[in-house]
Amino acid sequence: MAREQGIPLADWLDLSTGINPISWTPPSVPVSIWQRLPEDEDGLEEAASSYYGCGNLLPVPGSQSAIQALPQLRPRSVVGIINPIYQEHPQAWMNHGHEVLSFPVSQVDDYLRQLDVLVLCNPNNPDGRFITKTTLLGWANSLSEKGGWLIVDEAFMDTLPDAASVLDKAVYPGLIVLRSLGKFFGLAGARVGFVMAEETLLIRLKALIGPWSVAGPSRWIACQALADKSWQKEMKVTLARQAARLEQLLTRAGFSGHGNTGLFYYIESPDAEFIYRGFLKSAILVRHFPALGAIRFGLPGPEEDWTRFEKALNNLEIR
Repeated sequence: MAREQGIPLADWLDLSTGINPISWTPPSVPVSIWQRLPEDEDGLEEAASSYYGCGNLLPVPGSQSAIQALPQLRPRSVVGIINPIYQEHPQAWMNHGHEVLSFPVSQVDDYLRQLDVLVLCNPNNPDGRFITKTTLLGWANSLSEKGGWLIVDEAFMDTLPDAASVLDKAVYPGLIVLRSLGKFFGLAGARVGFVMAEETLLIRLKALIGPWSVAGPSRWIACQALADKSWQKEMKVTLARQAARLEQLLTRAGFSGHGNTGLFYYIESPDAEFIYRGFLKSAILVRHFPALGAIRFGLPGPEEDWTRFEKALNNLEIR
């Protein structure tokens, strides 16, 4: 994109990811951590259990690794995908020969009887759609009764109240929850995620992924971040304020939003392509979804980024 626009990469403002721009900042990793293999007894599982309120969990090298591994733990299955969705989910199941059916959330009950697995993001990536806990647990129960799975990717859940998550039910057969330190903590580069599920499934998944899957320094950093309750509390307040600010700017510019997770704001517009191109001219990258006629805006970070974003927004000339 930088080459296409003729603008140096260093001059770009990337608002396309939905990653917290005010990331948790780790202290220096002790030299000894670099000098030995990762250790399961380093306190990561305990720190994660405390943060998530779930004891049945497995650290993985980013939730992406779990997305790719889980299809290998089932025989050929009929897999339902609630669209729109993060596209790595359906791709992983298709790559391993499963039959994948895609449909909107309004049609889940119509398809549920024929499914072995149902996969969704909550809140959804990309549009921020939220499905209630009661609804999810009803689907999970229906699938579990026939040996099926409900997989809930909660990558953007951290900014919402704990009661919105299904993590507290992840010990039940057939319910699998994915979490990551990439979005709320802003630590995508550490590649640390967690799978919450019944113990027998976690044992199988751990055997498939193999030993030392999460690097020692990443485990150490994750321990510190998950234990930093003060930062977490303050960041939730900060992100709520920043999300409201972004919504106000976009509303004032005439955009009606469809989803706000606290880390991104999603709009649908017949002018989506024009809006996307308009921001590119200002060296600001937002996420464009051509098939959906939609744009997703991540949060700017420092005040100068907000000023730059607002200026580019005001310069848009919507036809």
